[in-house]
Amino acid sequence: MVDTPVVRDGEIVIRPMMNLCLTADHRVVDGVMGSKFLQRICELLENPYMLLV
Repeated sequence: MVDTPVVRDGEIVIRPMMNLCLTADHRVVDGVMGSKFLQRICELLENPYMLLV
């Protein structure tokens, strides 16, 4: 993770940020499914308590 300046509530603050990347063979996996998968991973990383629900 890298400390990155972001805007929160109109102010610039430093937050840890992480890039995620997914590589898939489009002959096997549709890009929409890959995008939904990464979105769900981001949700779980941002809100780990959701793993318990």
